[in-house]
Amino acid sequence: MENRLTAIRNYLVALHRDDSGQDLIEYALIAALIALGSIIGMDTVANEINSAFNIISKKLSNAVS
Repeated sequence: MENRLTAIRNYLVALHRDDSGQDLIEYALIAALIALGSIIGMDTVANEINSAFNIISKKLSNAVS
């Protein structure tokens, strides 16, 4: 019985020391941060492009009229 408890204890200690999944979580957080920044940046760029097209459209309308 003690042999099993010692084996379980050793396994739990080894599992506690294992940090192999930590890198994956860090990369996932970095990817999420980059995605969030890209979404915010794309929204700003889209608004600027829309504004530029509206200005060009108004200028063309005035030139044709």
